[in-house]
Amino acid sequence: MKTTKIVGFVLLIFLVSCTLNSETVTYEEIEEFKQGSIINEELIQDEIDDLFFLREEEKLARDVYLYSFEKYNKKIFDNISNSEIQHMKKVLDLLEKYQLSDPASDDVGVFNNSDLQKYYDDLIAQSTISLLEALKVGDKIEELDIRDLTLNEERTDKLDLLSVYGSLKCGSRNHLRSFNNQVLKNNGVYIPEYITQQEFDIITNSAKENCR
Repeated sequence: MKTTKIVGFVLLIFLVSCTLNSETVTYEEIEEFKQGSIINEELIQDEIDDLFFLREEEKLARDVYLYSFEKYNKKIFDNISNSEIQHMKKVLDLLEKYQLSDPASDDVGVFNNSDLQKYYDDLIAQSTISLLEALKVGDKIEELDIRDLTLNEERTDKLDLLSVYGSLKCGSRNHLRSFNNQVLKNNGVYIPEYITQQEFDIITNSAKENCR
């Protein structure tokens, strides 16, 4: 990608210059240099739109799981809602880094994006039906996140955005594994809507990942 190539080229010049001058370049200095090159870039509109949507999409997951934990008192909803708080924070860090406003409301269940507001209302209605349906909602949210994060990755070449997207997608795969395991334990079957059955099977039949 264009930006990655530019950063790599400039970094190469930097390293060669230091070598010719007999200076020792540390790993920390290289990382600082790379981050500095990225920070000075501006986001294009697609990247801004993706961050705004993602911030509220992670909030949607948190809010739905908070509702299900309160209704069914199952630890899985509490654990993953806490994880979603960390996901929200990672996106907020990017918004603040690029001096963008935060679209997320402080109120649970309230969204500025009308599509996400309707989706939240529909998911809450499904989660109200039964514990099994609430667990299936968990599957649905996480596979949607995986699809959307993949699309986000295709619309940027900025390393800081890609790093966060990759981390969040890893977390969503782990969440999907956890929810689907509980769906099966409750004698249910979930059919994916946003990713292929093959991708769903590969994720849910593989081991939990370390997303750090």
